[in-house]
Amino acid sequence: MLRYPDISPDIVRIGPFHLRWYGMMYVLGFIAGYLLVQRQRRAREIGLVGPKAQDLILYLAIGLVVGARLGYILFYQYADLAAYLKNPIEIIAVWHGGMSFHGGLLGAVAAGWWFARRNAMPFAVIADSVIVTAPVGLFFGRIGNFLNAELYGRVTDVPWAMVFPNAGPLPRHPSQLYEALGEGLLLFAVLWTLRKRRFADGMMVAFFLCFYGAIRFVLEFFRQPDPQLGFIWGPFTMGQLLCALMIAAGLVLALVLRRTGSRPAE
Repeated sequence: MLRYPDISPDIVRIGPFHLRWYGMMYVLGFIAGYLLVQRQRRAREIGLVGPKAQDLILYLAIGLVVGARLGYILFYQYADLAAYLKNPIEIIAVWHGGMSFHGGLLGAVAAGWWFARRNAMPFAVIADSVIVTAPVGLFFGRIGNFLNAELYGRVTDVPWAMVFPNAGPLPRHPSQLYEALGEGLLLFAVLWTLRKRRFADGMMVAFFLCFYGAIRFVLEFFRQPDPQLGFIWGPFTMGQLLCALMIAAGLVLALVLRRTGSRPAE
């Protein structure tokens, strides 16, 4: 068994002000996205560089945070929806925790579409350029989950198991690190390589939906289900249900795009 590192979730704490590792991971993810988007030829061709790239990242940041919070309430707290409606301030209380990747993805898609419309840019090119950078943000986000000792894994006896604070005395899978490697580094390597091939605009999004959905679906078997939901269908969790829908959407999108021809390679 490995010892969980004794790292404070706060980088700096001055009175009521907290600069937390988790928030810093978000910032690093957006910075990486801003830099990597501009390295792609298709993004440069449509002018997605400099101030335009900065504006896009701002749109995505807002969409992601809003979507992640609303998605958490709708997907994981739907039984308490009436309580949220009676106390609406809790809907925006992100400082209380509770963010959903799938909700964040939908929010970012909506924000990207609005940005594309306002700037008369092709949404499919923007989506492809951004989505191949998303795994870097996911990597940082999962490291933030690990440092926060949240979203930990199921009880296990593997040699690298850890006892997480506030998770009881039993050793558990460090599933946040599994996800950082799978949803983050591995997925980034795959998408960054595929982007150089000839596919129709939008195909990177289809690949992301399929590959992320498959990786997350498998890794959910090592992750402790959300306590308020548990298993929702046999051995499957809400995260796996949402990932199955992602895979289905990715396959449909890929089939549609195959009929539209291919774009030039990077």
